[in-house]
Amino acid sequence: MPQPLSDDEKHRLEERLFELKQEHRDLDDVINRLLQSADVEELQLKRFKKRKLKLKDTILKLENVLIPDILA
Repeated sequence: MPQPLSDDEKHRLEERLFELKQEHRDLDDVINRLLQSADVEELQLKRFKKRKLKLKDTILKLENVLIPDILA
């Protein structure tokens, strides 16, 4: 069973989570703008989407650390 997080660790993780969510939202905006433009660079779009998926995975992992599964 993992050790409980200290308040300092929890605070750092929450700050990191906030930053990642902000970056995820920013990427979403960039992707939407690219999709609306007439001259979309497919490679760039794919890179942004891949980065967004990686961010989502990292966000979920951090959320699982901060909010452990009660049923586990």
